[in-house]
Amino acid sequence: MLKIRIIPTILYDEFKMVKGVNFNSWRTVGNIIQAIRIYKIREVDELILMDISATNKKKKINLELIKDISEDSFMPLTFGGGINNIEQISQIIKNGADKVSINTAATKDLDLIYKASNNFGSQCIVVSIDYKVENNEMVIYSNSGEQRTKLNIIDYIKSVEEAGAGEILLTSIDKEGTMTGYDLKTIKYVSDNSKLPIIASGGCGKPQDMVDLVKKAKVSGLAAASMYHFTHYTPNDAKKNLENNGFPVRVKSI
Repeated sequence: MLKIRIIPTILYDEFKMVKGVNFNSWRTVGNIIQAIRIYKIREVDELILMDISATNKKKKINLELIKDISEDSFMPLTFGGGINNIEQISQIIKNGADKVSINTAATKDLDLIYKASNNFGSQCIVVSIDYKVENNEMVIYSNSGEQRTKLNIIDYIKSVEEAGAGEILLTSIDKEGTMTGYDLKTIKYVSDNSKLPIIASGGCGKPQDMVDLVKKAKVSGLAAASMYHFTHYTPNDAKKNLENNGFPVRVKSI
């Protein structure tokens, strides 16, 4: 069994680290660089950095921030937000990110995923999928949860896999920021029907939520944000709890 990755997520808007509930009611929760330095000390496996307003505001990608973060830490970094062309991906990777996360652009044109995977390798390309459950149907949303698409989630995952994506970041909008646990049913359904590795995101409030998920669904990574910002739990607590329950994690000195 592959070791499960613990992946904190940092969401930001205009240099402020923010958190919300269901992709709404965003509030400032701290300093980006300070948070990253803390995660570095705690030896997290990877870090996801997302600019939540880049797509809708058509903002220029902050390459200087990516460079500063990559130079200040040795954690693998995935960057997302506002990515819609190959040149942006090239600049993001040149400035130190290991992977890019593409959401809205992929829902509109899978050719970007095909070109990106051919240029930079599938291991660099994460397709981010934000969804809600409506009338027992999994509905994919784009544009930071603002636009409802007509994509079938399983068909879409198969399409991005064929286009060359290396991983899926699966985020429940219904669960995001609630700290009530992951969407076990949907994540299991998706993982059972996908050949791509799945990073689960949305709803984690305590280490036991991670254990509850990996008991039911095959995931490669566990993303969380609110748990680390608003409780006493740390990434090391998450790793220890998973290990104590018999699940392999990447450890150095926890």
